Amino acid sequence: MTKEQLINSSRRTFLKSAVVTTGLLVGFHITGKSVVAAPKSQTFSPNAFVRIGTDNLVTVIAKHIEFGQGSHTGLATILAEELDASWDQIRIESAPADANKYNNLLWGSFQGTGGSTAIANSWMQLREAGAKARALLVQAASSEWNVPVSEITVSDGIVKHEKSERQQAFGALAEKAAQQPAPEQITLKTPDQFKLIGHKVNRKDIGPKTNGTAIFTLDISRPGMVVAVVKRPPRFGGQVKSFDDTDAKDIKGYVGSVTIPRGVAVMAKNTWAAIKAREAITVDWDDSQAEMRGTEQIMAEYRQLAETPGLPARTDGDALAAIAEANQILEVSYDFPFLAHAPMETLDCVIEQTDQGVEVWTGSQIPTGDQHTVATILGLKPEQVTIHSQLAGGSFGRRATSDSDMVSEAAMILKATKGNVPVKVVWTREDDIQGGRYRPAYHHKLKAGLDDQGNITGWQHSIVGQSIVSGTAFEAFLIKEGIDATSVEGATNLPYTIPNISVDLTTTDSKIPVLWWRSVGSTHTAYSTETFIDQLANKAGKDPLEFRRAMLKNHPRHLAALNLVAEKAAWGSPIAEGRYRGVAVHESFSSVVAQIAEISFDNDGLLKVEKVWCAVDCGVVVNPDIVKAQMEGGIGFGLGAVLRNSVTLDEGIVDQSNFHDYEPLRIEDMPEVAVYIVPSEAAPTGVGEPGVPPIGPAVANAIFAAKGQMVTKLPFSEGMPDLV
Repeated sequence: MTKEQLINSSRRTFLKSAVVTTGLLVGFHITGKSVVAAPKSQTFSPNAFVRIGTDNLVTVIAKHIEFGQGSHTGLATILAEELDASWDQIRIESAPADANKYNNLLWGSFQGTGGSTAIANSWMQLREAGAKARALLVQAASSEWNVPVSEITVSDGIVKHEKSERQQAFGALAEKAAQQPAPEQITLKTPDQFKLIGHKVNRKDIGPKTNGTAIFTLDISRPGMVVAVVKRPPRFGGQVKSFDDTDAKDIKGYVGSVTIPRGVAVMAKNTWAAIKAREAITVDWDDSQAEMRGTEQIMAEYRQLAETPGLPARTDGDALAAIAEANQILEVSYDFPFLAHAPMETLDCVIEQTDQGVEVWTGSQIPTGDQHTVATILGLKPEQVTIHSQLAGGSFGRRATSDSDMVSEAAMILKATKGNVPVKVVWTREDDIQGGRYRPAYHHKLKAGLDDQGNITGWQHSIVGQSIVSGTAFEAFLIKEGIDATSVEGATNLPYTIPNISVDLTTTDSKIPVLWWRSVGSTHTAYSTETFIDQLANKAGKDPLEFRRAMLKNHPRHLAALNLVAEKAAWGSPIAEGRYRGVAVHESFSSVVAQIAEISFDNDGLLKVEKVWCAVDCGVVVNPDIVKAQMEGGIGFGLGAVLRNSVTLDEGIVDQSNFHDYEPLRIEDMPEVAVYIVPSEAAPTGVGEPGVPPIGPAVANAIFAAKGQMVTKLPFSEGMPDLV
């Protein structure tokens, strides 16, 4: 079967399931208190989380996108556990865009994935959905067999009555179960009863991704579709004055070009023709409102701003007075660069006008935002915008834009072309690296004082950088009294017991588009605080791990993670000659991760990260294999960034363009990683992002142990170029 046939087949399957004539449909609204059991003739309703067909297949409707992090498998595991389904009968579908039914419970009225919340916000919701579906099946069996509900058991997709030796599969009971009244009460399993949760179950997306049958946006093709690439201004804030496509008309397959607010959209019958035509087009740009500064100018301004206190983000005691009276004082400044997300799959989107509105195919991270943005551009109601969420090849925050950039571009082009033909928008790698939406650049200045016992008496932390959420829909609940929470997270919740702490923030302004990047504010606050702690420990003449332990008595989760990783790495025991170690611990997205990195240097003095020990406390673990994979992936992602990644500008123009000058972590750079999970009975917390923050400071602290010099300008290739 070709991919086109597979796409059409998938659409037919979806449409067929939309008018289910037999089977069981179970769901509940965002309160999680009302269950809807659909009669056999009821039309398919997308407020369901589980559908059981007479073919015995259990379809879990996933409200969160799968872009490699394992969310679909995790969500299905939670529901299947309480349903007592067999893992082999589970299938997964992406939910449609409908914030009333599929909202992220931690975000309010938004449907979306981010902030490592997929499992955390769905935990009880999907457990209840599975338990309610199970109850309906049991009621159906009880009615059919005329036996008490209490005598019926369910296991691996089979409903049984042991006394009469009767049993039936889910599919055989689905039609009758759909007629049952909503259960008055349900009982959720206790952890000792879990068969799937806490155990490794095979991911449902690995097979299709391995054999090539998995469908991504790039695979979608619509009749008469054109492919569009956008020629964007070289400087952020630039505008189109005029363009000339005379030379583009010689490109075979070229269809035409239109001006949109983002630049010039160049359309062709295929991607290559569109790219070549874009190269042939000349544009006269208006840079009067554009960002014209280079990186050095921006960072020089940040360093100057750090000399004046910003808005208070945390004030405990009197840090300045305590530092002034200290026995020893340490002051260190840090520079953090702009960073691109660089996901494996660059941005893409397909849009098509229909009689009812429009249909959109894309890896939608925030369907609510995409739906409303398209509706606004095209003058439609949000419900007239149908979004088909596709698998996506990574994001790291890049798809979670407040203005739905690749989707809005598609809508702009559709509007400019009067909806005559479907449009596929494709970003190249160069578009990705040079197109903005970066992790903001930051400057940090830390100052602390030690008493004569080597204890920290005062801690002052100044942060200067650009706000991610200012001017977006997220501003109302993420900026309070001028403080962008994403700029100071990881600094304002510093876990160490220090009597006097001051954290302040100066927010800068720029035309450079910025965005959350995997682990957001903790990407820079963890590095600055955890490397500063090591330098203070050194100044106090104390072991850096013991120095931390002494200050974490009020934070048992941090201490437990730190103790576990220290035990597994045998911290304090002799290590091989030429090896050095560093430690870091950090909380982000309600999870605590501690890491120890072991490094060496080759004959040329180049750094090699040999091994990383990692301990994570993320509450109840749904799938330990996915948790470990996310820690490993986060370590690789974060390590690649600190080693040599930076986006720099020269007179407002981005220097980097592809992986040759924005180099990802190479396989030979990846260390051996050992992941250990702190046992917990607390509700699940995030794992997609928390593995990233500690790796940079752990490696930097190992370098400090080896060289006596701290890397304070990132990446390492700029701060200590002789090492990388």
